[in-house]
Amino acid sequence: MAETFRNYINGEWVESASGETFANLNPADTSENLGNFQQSTREDVRAALQAAQEAFPAWAETPAPKRGRVLYKAGELLEQRFRDIAAILTREEGKPIREAIGEVLYSAYLFKYFGGEAYRLCGETTPSEWKNLFLYTERIPLGVVSIITPWNFPIAIPAWKTAPALACGNTVILKPASQAPMTALKLVEILVEAGVPKGVINFVTGPGSRVGDEMITNSIVKAVSFTGSCGVGKSVMEKTAPRLIKTQLEMGGKNPLVVLADADLSKAVSLTMQGAFMSTGQRCTATSRVIVEKAILQEYTERLLAEAKKIKVGNPMDKDCYMGPAVDEGQLRTDLEYIEIGKKEGAKLILGGNRLTGGDYEKGFFIEPTIFTDVNPKMRIAREEIFGPVLSIIPADNFEDALAKSNDVDFGLASAVCTRSLSKAQQFIKRTQSGQVMVNFPTANVEFQVPFGGMKDSSFGHREMGRAAIDFYSQLKTVYVDYND
Repeated sequence: MAETFRNYINGEWVESASGETFANLNPADTSENLGNFQQSTREDVRAALQAAQEAFPAWAETPAPKRGRVLYKAGELLEQRFRDIAAILTREEGKPIREAIGEVLYSAYLFKYFGGEAYRLCGETTPSEWKNLFLYTERIPLGVVSIITPWNFPIAIPAWKTAPALACGNTVILKPASQAPMTALKLVEILVEAGVPKGVINFVTGPGSRVGDEMITNSIVKAVSFTGSCGVGKSVMEKTAPRLIKTQLEMGGKNPLVVLADADLSKAVSLTMQGAFMSTGQRCTATSRVIVEKAILQEYTERLLAEAKKIKVGNPMDKDCYMGPAVDEGQLRTDLEYIEIGKKEGAKLILGGNRLTGGDYEKGFFIEPTIFTDVNPKMRIAREEIFGPVLSIIPADNFEDALAKSNDVDFGLASAVCTRSLSKAQQFIKRTQSGQVMVNFPTANVEFQVPFGGMKDSSFGHREMGRAAIDFYSQLKTVYVDYND
């Protein structure tokens, strides 16, 4: 009998008013239910928001260094328990255990970083035109913040949103994706153990149609941070815009790796493998397009195909597993539908394209790593986000052609170039239309001490992480002090 997990509202673990739950299934073995979670209602969300509103004044008045020490303690606890939490992450999301370990440790260090940032919630002093006038700014929190997170990084994304929000003195209601709620629940447990007061962090699970909608539209909410699809993100913006509240949207990507004729091909293949197939391609920063100069296209493709054929797909708890399952049946179906679209569009399928069945695959949502060649940039598989291990190889005549093709999509999250030419690398950096630019480095890499976000349809609002996160979760107050007698 699977355990039932509750919402966390105002310092108490409580059941939903609906009396209903949903199962959290292992995508590698759907016979395993990791636990039942609450199918929450708007009433549950309102209770959480009310608790957060009541807790806000005391938390906002808590000295920022003291808030920082709580966050640092949470980072220490995450670091101590990384193996156990990583195992939960792998079982509920399907990410290979070695990647899950990295994600949990990343989150631990991130909490320590923002624990330090709480000591640096600095304003500025500025010279005044007036004699004996002290002119300065200070940062103050926003209030109650709604945080809505996806399933593909079930602890890292809740961490990189929640940590700066709390550091700045806000109170939080967190809704994780229904495909992977347990890892986020463990994060909340750790925050509570670290000393976050009741009402400051609240945790509610359930459908976006009512839980997420109430978190966005309720007048108590002073800011919304959302990561997910473009369609939902634009809907969030439509609902927050009339109230003029801060809104942060991180959405899709169709990220290119440009491989130039002078590239180190071994390096180029390694970058492609990491970007396209790690995490089963389920990253908004995943490499889904490789744009290759024709002079090296055949050799590059042969080398990549040889390496991709070695990918071990299987039980993500196996330390040798390179690629786990799709997160659920819906994502698997999307992957397969796009593969059929690619075939019909005339792209050449040179690897994969099928669901894996039988044996250890029978109870999971496994798919082969998939590569298309002869892809035209106007094809849907080259323009639309698939969010799976489906890679398009696009030929280019030269650097200018490759750059133009890399920019010719609606997204602009991450881009990369593989080259030995400093001149072309610098030109690419200046002219690529993306928020993250990599030179001889994989697109699917994010560090927390620098800003993260994209251009065009990939992002809206302030950047996440680094000092930029402090900008989003706080507001500036300008102070004039006349100290003339």
